[in-house]
Amino acid sequence: MTDQVIATLAEVAASLPGGGEPRKGQQRMAGAVGRAFADRRHLVVQAGTGTGKSLAYLVPAALAGEKVVVATATKALQDQLAGKDLPLVAGALDGGLTFAVLKGRSNYLCVQRASEVGGAGQQLSLAGGNATGSIDPPDADDTLTPVDGSDRLDAGTLGDQVRRLLRWAQDTPTGDRAELNFEPHVRAWAMVSTTARECPGAFRCPSGQDCFAEEARSRAAAADVVVVNTHLYGAHLASGGAVLPDHDLVVFDEAHEVEEVMTDSLGLEIGPGRFRALATGARAILDAGVTGTASAVDLLAEVGDHLQRVLQPLSGKRIPRSLIAGGTDGTDGTDGTDGSGGGSGPGLGEVIGLANGRLDRLVGVLRQSERVAGDDEPTAERARRDRLLLAAGHLADDLARLVALGDDDVAWVDGGQRSPTLRVSPIDVGPVLAAQLWEHTSAVLTSATVPIGLIERLGLPAERTEELDVGSPFDYRDNALLYVAKSIPDRRRPESEPAIHDELETLIIAAGGRTLALFTSWRAMSAAVEALRPRLPFQVLAQSDLPKPALVETFRAEESTCLFATLGFWQGVDVPGPTLSLVTIDRIPFPRPDEPVLQARRDRAGAGAFGSVDLPRAGTLLAQGAGRLIRSSRDRGVVAVLDSRLATAGYRGALLARVPPMRRTLDRDEVVAFLASIADG
Repeated sequence: MTDQVIATLAEVAASLPGGGEPRKGQQRMAGAVGRAFADRRHLVVQAGTGTGKSLAYLVPAALAGEKVVVATATKALQDQLAGKDLPLVAGALDGGLTFAVLKGRSNYLCVQRASEVGGAGQQLSLAGGNATGSIDPPDADDTLTPVDGSDRLDAGTLGDQVRRLLRWAQDTPTGDRAELNFEPHVRAWAMVSTTARECPGAFRCPSGQDCFAEEARSRAAAADVVVVNTHLYGAHLASGGAVLPDHDLVVFDEAHEVEEVMTDSLGLEIGPGRFRALATGARAILDAGVTGTASAVDLLAEVGDHLQRVLQPLSGKRIPRSLIAGGTDGTDGTDGTDGSGGGSGPGLGEVIGLANGRLDRLVGVLRQSERVAGDDEPTAERARRDRLLLAAGHLADDLARLVALGDDDVAWVDGGQRSPTLRVSPIDVGPVLAAQLWEHTSAVLTSATVPIGLIERLGLPAERTEELDVGSPFDYRDNALLYVAKSIPDRRRPESEPAIHDELETLIIAAGGRTLALFTSWRAMSAAVEALRPRLPFQVLAQSDLPKPALVETFRAEESTCLFATLGFWQGVDVPGPTLSLVTIDRIPFPRPDEPVLQARRDRAGAGAFGSVDLPRAGTLLAQGAGRLIRSSRDRGVVAVLDSRLATAGYRGALLARVPPMRRTLDRDEVVAFLASIADG
């Protein structure tokens, strides 16, 4: 198969605009992927920028003769695969190639919910939304935004947005949210969409024959190659394999994200909104005359209030099992303290006990109303009840898992004071992936930067897994400098921030603007923008100025512009050419010491935690940030790290080994001269 793969790859490369040139690294990778698929083995490939790794796995995938799922961590790569790379590969194959993009259910308009909302006429309320109070996980390239209250929405604006969505629903061929020409508020979209937690399935839904999500699933089932988000693949595993079509081959591009995404996807989250939304939905459809309706709804909504109260002071903290265990069943809503916990209210364990009993009570009322309604009930009402029962069932399952929290799980409170949410994740995803994925599916994992120890942490079987590093075709030593500003004071000292701003000013002026300044915190970025905008003769864009796509396009369009951004821009930003000659990194991107999952992993690692948990993550992210600089064979520039530890710390060698092989210097004058030579053309 290898010869056929290489020949087809050459044909595809030749069809590229301007005619593609053979790349040895791409050919090595394509041959290895083809062998892995044929031999039912696993392959982990580090393929540096410029390798052309997407074609290197798509060509053997197309020739495998089996269904292949390609999972990516960012929407930008999904769009590239579906809009550019897969059509190229299909054009080179005599028999053609079918492919489809499949997204999470909440990314598609729900025809049934839209018809129900449309039937309500102008009676649109802020109480609208799905019973889970959430949408599917976002793409990994969603970026940090400041908490400024901008998520608030008045009823009039909400109604206007929903009416726009209903008009769009009449004409859209796919129902895909990505086709909208405006960005609806999350609450507006929730009124016309549903989630996997609520959807009863096409056969039980009155609009099942017209369902956009089911149409997308049908296209995916018929396609040779299916492109998905890595979060959706995680949801597939969490569901026991019920989300994606059956397949024996999978590719994970942007493999450095897999551990983090699977940690999220294989966990659960329970917040006050799930109880309140379920109560609101039940109140809207239940007949007040049905015995126990009012009290069942009110008591479940009260659980949401109790949960909000007990979670708020725990925000950002890990939750021990002892705090969760020991609750009351709360079946009758009078737990001996009238729900007040002796004046202070029930604790977390008691709230979870109340939640179980009161959820059972509401389900009983819903079932009773179903029997009372009988066969003459309108189909829309039956569909709404089915969604509520399904959401209640998922919530009950999550509560049961929460109560059964084991040594391999970590629980913590996320979301801040306004929206506290109890989350649970596996400490190590390797055992789950080994049992549910690697045992049955041949996998290729690839990234420009493969984290150290990834194979072990993901549970890949060593005897069936090959590692390969095909390098990069770019001449980093001649075209790029890695500069470490050794003179910057220790970051814990107050004079370090003004020193960083002075260093940035000198370097940016030498580069003629054309700078992507990356920061590890929103606060540091904002301080730099405030300090340097008055001092620089170039436009300085901040991450908060525009949505990410518009921000990158504005940066690309004006050559001297500078862009200051945080972690969401350390990867997935591709700006080749003279627009970008300088990438600055304000500090080594070590993970937060109080991040709950990493805390749990450090506890397990013991004395070796820094080397096995913190250092690999920092090295991968540092390499991703540095990788924004050289994006084509003609690019030249500097990566400047404004953290003296990269020049002095004993662990610096492990970090430097992850960065592309640029020439290194501590001499700022050398850097200024190099940047000036680039700016002079």
